[in-house]
Amino acid sequence: MALNRPIRDWAGKRVWIVGASTGIGAALAEKLSRAGARLAISARGADKLATLGARLNQPLLLPLDVRDAAALAAAHAKILQAWGGLDLTVFNAGMYSAMRAEDFDLSAMQEHFTVNYGGVVNGLAAILPDYLRRAAEHPALAIVASVAGYRGLPQSLAYGPSKAALINLAESLYLDLAPRGIGVHLISPGFVDTPMTRGNEFKMPALITADEAADQIIAGLARGQFETHFPRRFTRTLKALRLLPYAAYFSAIHKVTGL
Repeated sequence: MALNRPIRDWAGKRVWIVGASTGIGAALAEKLSRAGARLAISARGADKLATLGARLNQPLLLPLDVRDAAALAAAHAKILQAWGGLDLTVFNAGMYSAMRAEDFDLSAMQEHFTVNYGGVVNGLAAILPDYLRRAAEHPALAIVASVAGYRGLPQSLAYGPSKAALINLAESLYLDLAPRGIGVHLISPGFVDTPMTRGNEFKMPALITADEAADQIIAGLARGQFETHFPRRFTRTLKALRLLPYAAYFSAIHKVTGL
């Protein structure tokens, strides 16, 4: 069932991808550019952003740090000046480092929330006033969370809670914005081969490429889904585990992970 207006024709669509220099964001930018979208791309790494931009069709290059709310507001102002508005904003910037309780690091915990959750909130502060003014045009936003936010997992003490917060945020935004005609999409990837995950020292089940992840996101937007999760052979199992009572869930996770 479509909970958002499907996005199928990308020709001329105005898309801002925040967190676009590598991984899923870069793959999505390339695919949408080939489909005819007009792109604005943002990330901290200006050099990587420029390299990606050279492969796209005249994108707006807007390097920034998502921790800086003023920088996001300034970038959005440049987009409005160039295009007059946005049809889709994708919040994809994030960080990840494995952590367990015996390695608790306060600064790392705080940094995960500052980047993963706070970065989206800073972006929302920039775009929402304009989205609400142009609600009749049906703009949309997409938040890239993670299946690590479904329930607690080993080695995910910092990352998982920040992604759980994004899931809750997306659900709350949908309740507020969908009645106004504004699309809200939640993207919940499993393991994707990106620079962020290549440091993992454990086997990543059902690992897919960034290109495959981008294809799944585009397909979910075309179906008008609220949540797009992938790869389904993995994420369906995690969704089923969410239904277990705590005793059964904790036992299952210990058995599967050995942790």
